[in-house]
Amino acid sequence: MNLFSRKENQSEAGDFAYLQPNDCYIDVACQSLRPQCVIDAEVDYYQHYNACGGRVKHRWGEQVDKKVDQTRAQLLKYLGKSAGEYEVAFTLNTTYGINMVLHALPVGEYKRIVTSDIEHNSVLLPTLSVAQCNNLDRIVLSRNDDGSVVYDFTQLENAIVVLNSISNIDGRQCLNINDLARDVHARGGILCVDGAQAMVSQRATLSRLDFDCLFGSSHKMYGPSLGFVIIKKSLLKKCTPALIGGGMVSDVLKDSYTLINDDNQLYSRLEPGLQNWAGIMGFSKALEWLSADDRYTPALARAQEVYEGVKQLPGVIMTNATPSSTFAWYSKSADAHEIALMYSKSDIMVRSGYFCCHYYLQHVKNLPPLVRMSFGAHNTKEDVAKILDATATILTVLR
Repeated sequence: MNLFSRKENQSEAGDFAYLQPNDCYIDVACQSLRPQCVIDAEVDYYQHYNACGGRVKHRWGEQVDKKVDQTRAQLLKYLGKSAGEYEVAFTLNTTYGINMVLHALPVGEYKRIVTSDIEHNSVLLPTLSVAQCNNLDRIVLSRNDDGSVVYDFTQLENAIVVLNSISNIDGRQCLNINDLARDVHARGGILCVDGAQAMVSQRATLSRLDFDCLFGSSHKMYGPSLGFVIIKKSLLKKCTPALIGGGMVSDVLKDSYTLINDDNQLYSRLEPGLQNWAGIMGFSKALEWLSADDRYTPALARAQEVYEGVKQLPGVIMTNATPSSTFAWYSKSADAHEIALMYSKSDIMVRSGYFCCHYYLQHVKNLPPLVRMSFGAHNTKEDVAKILDATATILTVLR
């Protein structure tokens, strides 16, 4: 049974006109929707030049290579980073990229690996694995309610520091991340940033940040399901690939191989096997689409309106200290999963649970499962009214 049967168009522009009238999607922290131009770019690849890039000399392959190079350059330009200093590699997703890099770092060069308690499992688990495999000390730092990380200088000595710049729980930012970068580098360490949630909303901050490596996902940037790594060339040259494939080598003998050592192809060290060519084509279009206009401010404004409305309802506890385009909450009188199911009956799609942050939410904060709402460029004013009406009704029914 639907609690509501609104017929408003969910897209104010043509970018998301394919959405069904009643559908209200607010799970962008998992993956954003794709504007029609991104979908069209993938279809165009499949229909007009569906070939591999790399060691291909025919016309279609050359077109793929040109587009892939263009996408690498676009991503660096998007963050204002130099192609002389940084390299871009495409991966399966953020988690895959984190594992690839951390397990490829030179053994013996670093004394410890440092992360924080509020991290997604995609950071916590690889840091644990690398520490165990390489016999490194592992330090889990605390984060303040505003997202800033608490540390002392001794913890950063020769450290691999891996943490998020924005939490996927509720959008809180690591406010002192620039200070952290300076202090890590001053003590011979490297800073690896989980930027999956930050690439749209925190673009300016990341542009100013002196990171050694940044991990992200196209599918959180209105692009296809695809990951990427932006890494300093000086660091990548030290890496020994944990996974190996044909496109990464310049020569192979019976019992040995030689990695490609060309500064213009260092990305190959993180790209074993066939790439998601169509996804890269779509990501190029997504970067073009993101760069054309401010896609974040309208989403933030609508999220703030819902945040303030839900916060006022009886029995609701917010985890956010301040509004964000992503926020999480729970009700004293209703289970988060029940609430999510009720929302679904109204064609409202939210996330419920611990959002792959079990350690922090369940064991540090001792919180029950939460409801998470995350907004994107496709959300409309009608969505705001629908969500607020549905939330009040659901909490009344479940009380």
